[in-house]
Amino acid sequence: MTPTTETVSAPEAAEAPAASATPAAPAAPREGRRGRRKPRPEGRPDARPDATPKAGPEAKGGQRAPRKANAVLERLFELYPKMFGARFRPLKLGVYQELLALHPDVFKKEDLKIALGLHARSTRYLDAVAAGEQRHDLNGVPVEPVAPEHVHHAILEVFKRRQARTAEDLRPKLRARLVEAIEASGLSREDYVLAVRTQDEVTNAVLDEAFVEVGARTAKREALLRAFEASGRTVAEFAEMYGMDPAEVGRTLARARPAPGG
Repeated sequence: MTPTTETVSAPEAAEAPAASATPAAPAAPREGRRGRRKPRPEGRPDARPDATPKAGPEAKGGQRAPRKANAVLERLFELYPKMFGARFRPLKLGVYQELLALHPDVFKKEDLKIALGLHARSTRYLDAVAAGEQRHDLNGVPVEPVAPEHVHHAILEVFKRRQARTAEDLRPKLRARLVEAIEASGLSREDYVLAVRTQDEVTNAVLDEAFVEVGARTAKREALLRAFEASGRTVAEFAEMYGMDPAEVGRTLARARPAPGG
């Protein structure tokens, strides 16, 4: 599966795999109050990403590029508070070109490119992508799913940032998030691996562990489906027989059944 890529530093490009997605080793606890940040006013755009954007011509002048990006993000918040306000959502593909077309006298190309890259590399934005939320248009209307590979790499990037700030081993949580992403993708193991596999052995090992868990879950669902079909009971009767929640049994059976036409 080949992700859609634009020629600018747009949000979808920032969600693509980084040069190295190696899960960081648990960090030692930080001491003292050094580096503690003041809380950001609610509802204002977060112009400070956890990963600094790559330096370009505008960034060579010191703080000029960040100041310009902050100003652009403030303007985007004013124009589109549903997308650049208190809650971040994945942006639709092509939003950079759309913003330039809608506001040719408001945004300069390079300033907008840097600002969108800053926005899309923020942990808040990557969290939304990692959660598998739909892409939204500028009015906050969902329009298309995020590609599985973008979800996957957002999960890895968020994990890497959080692992670097804690001594706790977050790999079990990473594995659980990958299991959810794999199941939500609807892809076979071969197609999923083809889309997301990197050269990093540690990341690939966690992915392999996630696939083992996916396989175990699938086997349990299929066993439950066989038992249900052999029982001749309704879902409610079957659930009562085994002391299970009928709603959960229904969801599990639905997931175990082959998709129409599959």
